[in-house]
Amino acid sequence: MTTTRRTLFLALFPFALGYLLSYLLRAVNAVVAPELVKEFAIGPAELGLLTAAYLLAFCAFQLPLGVLLDRFGPRRVQTALLLVAATGCAAFAVAPGFVTLVLARAVIGLGFSAGLMASYKASSLWVPLERRSLANATIMSMGALGLVVATEPTALLSAAIGWRNVFLLFAACIVASSMFIFFAVPERTEKTAAAGFGQQWRDLLNIMKLPLFWRVAPLLGLTAGIPIAYQTLWAGPWYRDVLGLAPLDVARHLFWMAVAFMGGILTVGFVADRLQRRGIGPMTTMLGCLALHTAAQALIVLQVKSLAFPAWLVLAAVGQSAILAFPWFARHVGESLSGRANATINFSMFVCAFLIQYGVGVVISLFAPVAAGYDPRAYAWAMGLCLALQLAALLWYLLPRKETA
Repeated sequence: MTTTRRTLFLALFPFALGYLLSYLLRAVNAVVAPELVKEFAIGPAELGLLTAAYLLAFCAFQLPLGVLLDRFGPRRVQTALLLVAATGCAAFAVAPGFVTLVLARAVIGLGFSAGLMASYKASSLWVPLERRSLANATIMSMGALGLVVATEPTALLSAAIGWRNVFLLFAACIVASSMFIFFAVPERTEKTAAAGFGQQWRDLLNIMKLPLFWRVAPLLGLTAGIPIAYQTLWAGPWYRDVLGLAPLDVARHLFWMAVAFMGGILTVGFVADRLQRRGIGPMTTMLGCLALHTAAQALIVLQVKSLAFPAWLVLAAVGQSAILAFPWFARHVGESLSGRANATINFSMFVCAFLIQYGVGVVISLFAPVAAGYDPRAYAWAMGLCLALQLAALLWYLLPRKETA
């Protein structure tokens, strides 16, 4: 490995490892949910709120996060925030009641709020623009590996040592990842931000006022937010209640969805990289993935059981194709504002993910429970509404208009 490649590896891999842990903790409730429901006697709306508390704190910190990343750099910001996540994880492990669980999960979300954005900021510092879609997709595939670990492996580990000890183990791993980033990642010599905090906040608010932002934010938010909300919580109960699967079979189906996510995001990155060399932009590639995205959702909403599992695999594989828009949007806004530009898009994604994850639980709670769990009709209504919103956002994006960044 040459010096350049070694530097690139050390500049990106530790952040990718932190993102792996971020996705692991984001998705773990899909596996431990039955134990939480049993121990704390919570309903579907409360389960949705508990799991989405991660997303709420996560998205609430995205805007100040963009300013911090541009000012202090990803190494220092991510090191500190991972220690916050470890604290929340330990608090979740010893939580005596539902309120403490929600607060602890929110702290975990806050601590992992830089998981992807710190990685993307490091990518913007070290990777040429024309290769950044591939680099970002490779980083995100590490998150998919965290999703793999959050399925059947975590279910087996929880059965062996209990869910509380699992979270204590996760807390120790997060501390180790924080130290790895602090001691291994090189510091770039250039200043990450020359402007003061006031100017940085004005820049961020100006980005959010752009017509371009309001054109793409609903589509990107729903495109990424729907799979996040489903794969990190509601896919598991859906398998149980619609297909009638046993807990270990549910975990195995989630495992293969995570594998599809990992393979899909890498494939999307490679395809976008090759097409961009041929003059086909990343947004065009993303719209092609979106066609598969909506078709898979339609099969899930209609509960076509013979095609349900392939549809979930497709949704997992192309669900995060919205990452192709990050370098595209940053290029339009300006490379010096890349941290803030990425944060605004990520903010929209996780606002949508939070609202969907909690909203699906609210809709499900409107239907009387059945013997096995929740009424299958409730999933059809909740997920059908999400699909309708995404199609509306697509039409809004495709409307002809003129705007400048």
